[in-house]
Amino acid sequence: MSIQHVLAVVPVSDIAVSQKWYATLFGRPEDNHPMPSLVEWQVLSGAWVQVFNDEGRAGSGLLNFAVDDLDAEIAGLRRRGIEPGAVVEANKGVRLSALVDPDGNTVTLIGGFRVEY
Repeated sequence: MSIQHVLAVVPVSDIAVSQKWYATLFGRPEDNHPMPSLVEWQVLSGAWVQVFNDEGRAGSGLLNFAVDDLDAEIAGLRRRGIEPGAVVEANKGVRLSALVDPDGNTVTLIGGFRVEY
């Protein structure tokens, strides 16, 4: 298998509301809007978050983002009007902060992530 892109799909009930929320989360407008029911942000080379109108699955999504500086990311979110959850000390120096989008999909920021522990 030769994978060239990873596409994480987040199901939402109202694409317009979610488009605005995710633009606030990422601090910028979407990179692509290929159809009325789908908006996309490229978060890394070859890695995309797709916000897709799917009322039946809305609220069941989970996204995890490993970030370099958890405290700085939380501060940036607060400045943009998003209030992340409390920071939880996980294990081996990993720290987590979760937030939910308007449908209840969970986005977790991970500080201290590494490939090997």
